[in-house]
Amino acid sequence: MFIGEYNHAVDTKNRIIIPSKFRDELLGKFIMTKGLDGCLYVYPESEWNILQEKLKSLPLTNRDARAFVRFFFSGASEIEIDKQGRALIPQNLKEYAKIDKEIVSIGVSNRIEIWSKEKWQEYNESDIDYDSIAEKMSLLGI
Repeated sequence: MFIGEYNHAVDTKNRIIIPSKFRDELLGKFIMTKGLDGCLYVYPESEWNILQEKLKSLPLTNRDARAFVRFFFSGASEIEIDKQGRALIPQNLKEYAKIDKEIVSIGVSNRIEIWSKEKWQEYNESDIDYDSIAEKMSLLGI
């Protein structure tokens, strides 16, 4: 399980530090792809395989399903962690997430989200009504 929030800088070669608490679960490599809300999603291979099977089961005849599958798979890259705990962010994903110099990595249960520091701050300063969201979660059985 991934939890916590970590701040890091992007080096001149587009590499980021993967927090040590996340590295063990990633087993040296992972899948990085476009995420929702303008961040990047990072999945261990085992979790990516579960998501992949769910996405493959969506009906090909459904336009929204096709768009959603394209969104996740078109940006997906297999990434390896080097001996110093760094990983290269592909240029297309860096541009998608508007990552420049600083990032925030957050653990979100079965995945990691990588945000540009600026976008993460904007998200946290937005008017999100967590009480209202919590009420809606009860409809999902939470």
